Amino acid sequence: MQDRSDSQEQRHAALIRARSLFDVVAADPRAGAPRAAALVEAARADADAELEAWALRALAWSYRARWDHAEAERLLSRALRLGRRNGWGGLVAQVLVARQAVRQETGRVAAARRDLDAALEAVLHAQDVAAPERLAVEIHIRLQRATADANAGRRDRAEARYRQLLPYRDRLTETDRYKLLNNLGLMVAQRGAYAAGLRLVSEAAEIAERLGPAAWAPVLQTRAWILVQAGRLVPGMREFERAERAYEAGDVPLAEYYAEYADTLADLRLLPEASRAADRAVDECERAGVPFIGAEARLRAAQVRVLDGDQAGALAHAEAAARAFEAQRRTGWRDRALLVAAEARALDAFADADEVEAARRAAARLQRSGNVPSAVQAHLVAGRVALQAGLLPVAARELGAARRLSQRGSVLTRIRGRLAGALAGRAAGDPRAALADCRAGLRDLAAHRSSLPTMELRALASGHGAELGEIGLGVLLRDGRPARVLDWMERTRAAALLGAPAPATGQDDEASTAEAVLEVSGVRAAELARPAAQPRDQQWLHEAPVSAPTLVPAPPTSSELRAALDGRVLVEYGRCEGRLVAVVLDRAPRLVDVGPERVAVEHLRALLFALRRLANPRSTATAAAARLSAEQRIRALRRALVEPLGVDPGRELVVVPAGPLHGVPWSALADAPVAVAPSAGAWLRTTRAPVRDGVVLVAGPGLAGAHEEVAALRELHPGAVVLEPPESAAMTVARASVRADLTHLAAHGSARADNPMFSSVLLADGPVTVQELQQTTVAPRRLVLASCHSGADVAYAGGETLGFVSAMLAQGTAGVVASIAAVPDVEAVDLMVALHTHLRRGLTMARALHAARAQIDRGTPGGFVNWCTFSAHGAA
Repeated sequence: MQDRSDSQEQRHAALIRARSLFDVVAADPRAGAPRAAALVEAARADADAELEAWALRALAWSYRARWDHAEAERLLSRALRLGRRNGWGGLVAQVLVARQAVRQETGRVAAARRDLDAALEAVLHAQDVAAPERLAVEIHIRLQRATADANAGRRDRAEARYRQLLPYRDRLTETDRYKLLNNLGLMVAQRGAYAAGLRLVSEAAEIAERLGPAAWAPVLQTRAWILVQAGRLVPGMREFERAERAYEAGDVPLAEYYAEYADTLADLRLLPEASRAADRAVDECERAGVPFIGAEARLRAAQVRVLDGDQAGALAHAEAAARAFEAQRRTGWRDRALLVAAEARALDAFADADEVEAARRAAARLQRSGNVPSAVQAHLVAGRVALQAGLLPVAARELGAARRLSQRGSVLTRIRGRLAGALAGRAAGDPRAALADCRAGLRDLAAHRSSLPTMELRALASGHGAELGEIGLGVLLRDGRPARVLDWMERTRAAALLGAPAPATGQDDEASTAEAVLEVSGVRAAELARPAAQPRDQQWLHEAPVSAPTLVPAPPTSSELRAALDGRVLVEYGRCEGRLVAVVLDRAPRLVDVGPERVAVEHLRALLFALRRLANPRSTATAAAARLSAEQRIRALRRALVEPLGVDPGRELVVVPAGPLHGVPWSALADAPVAVAPSAGAWLRTTRAPVRDGVVLVAGPGLAGAHEEVAALRELHPGAVVLEPPESAAMTVARASVRADLTHLAAHGSARADNPMFSSVLLADGPVTVQELQQTTVAPRRLVLASCHSGADVAYAGGETLGFVSAMLAQGTAGVVASIAAVPDVEAVDLMVALHTHLRRGLTMARALHAARAQIDRGTPGGFVNWCTFSAHGAA
């Protein structure tokens, strides 16, 4: 009897191990798979069907983790037959739940849904399952139903189901508990409640880290996404790196990782990288044969290509995704893909009646589904396509539907609705209605933008209002009153730079809480923010608190600007329907139709190409040809941009460019001093900066003329703080410059045109990016950036600019001199010495640069390039 009792206890223990082995495999397939395979063999040797079935379930999950779905389903079907043959209802339910996940990932959504229904039926009627266990299994099945809803795009229903399960979290296995917390946290964050989402996900991370890398990786990925959305870009990107390492440690395919990473990179406007990540996701899915995730990956690839203006690539991916979603009966996802395809065709200005009808039907289906944001976007796309096709009544109906529906949505949804109303008003010849919707949409945008925690996210958010701004500008240009046009221009540019911290409200700050949650979860934000490849102490880059919601001041009046201009002439450019316009503010404001934008852009591109060749000429003949081209393009740009203004050539200018005009070498186009500014309001703010004491001279490593330049400037500033390698490290430079009146930085610069926040200057302990710099409070009153491309700020949709100059002006620096192109560093020494000589005489940056440029020997290629490319920014 004792032997039989011992044998029964051993078998009972083996069954417990077999059932729990599934969670082991789910958390770490590489470690759990051999144990599951061994248990299957042992059970077969002992002819123990129940033990074999539970072990098969665990072994099948290891194959599913490696995306061998065919073998996973074969093993699960064997386990299911054993369970049904012997009447083990609890086992049947658990195996069906596992199989539904496999079937869903291979695109058989209806079959997966039937498995879930059958699983619930099996456990409710199982005779071999005790009541507490029945409840646990039922909760598990309901969790899978919520996940199925989320995967199908029914997010509201999914979130409601997840919330219903929260009170039962302690009855879940650890695997189910972390999945519930992670998935609900993601959905909460998708609604903008980042702190609440992070709290849930960080609780999930504590559980998942104990379980293993395959469990931990998706939670790290979710936290990375939330951090980026909350404005914690560097920590978020660092979390993505940790997630990738966890996926690799768990031997889990990276398709879902690349898909999420592509979304994040697209949010950061790193579009080439986003395209590559989306393509990797598509390739991984195709190689593994998982069309369910593959269709979503293709849709992401299409969306990124729409942002990048790649019409052919976007259309190919969107149509392939739509076909896959159709086959999977995922109608909501299919309609989204169809609408991305319509947007792609709109890039090429192509639309016909069939295209309009397809977009209209997709919009109607999305509206019936109750998904307000998708329905508003769908009606907006349908209305645009109808406008292109000339079907004005259809366009009016679709745009009107978008506007009405949007009032029930989030702030971004309302902005899209206002855009629909503005388009409809313009098409109907009702400028007053169009302008009213533009104003309302921009007010909503200002409220949304003010809640974002970083300058970059605020700048990117302004893109939501770019079209509203242009529509409103078109209405006011026809009205013909310069003061109103100037006021409108100022309301639609540089808002990300002008925002100031709002008064404290006592409300929970999402981004600050994000950092606190990281502390609770055992991950210090400062560690996450420090790239592994940079061992230096970068604490100074992260000491500044995350900014509170921001308030943008009202635009300055013409009288305020005239008083501050003190004899200078303000020229603010705008873009409307392919043409450049300008408001010229002298004694009284006046409007100027400057001319076609494409003419200036073509000349600018050719000039920048010639300057690149001159900065590093391969031969005397090459230099001569490039010099001739550059001089011709400068004359052409002067004719295109300056001469139409009718301003006396001897008058000093304050220029506020628009769009690509931020890349123009304005000093080379005028005969008098020129100060450039991102907006008139930003320039006006720089006139109020008080004078400080102290000069800091910095030389970076590996720059041939840096030591000579700093040595020469030291003669002009005997009391200056001089920092050369190895002393010119980031923290040392920051501490010296934070209250300085003038800082001069001679260092290598690296430009990122795709995302200027990742442009950098090289200091003694490594590169410092604009994004890192912007997180600090470092702001000398005046700054000379003798670095390549340091003045090449990039224009973003919505009248925003990002780069070193914009970041420093936003920090409080009142005057910057920087170059839009490569700097021939040896030849730059004479220009810098002359600049500082005139600064010591008390001249502003613009006047000192103008005087210094007059002393340059333009006969050499390097001298000519430096004469062209350096510009002054701000009023100091």
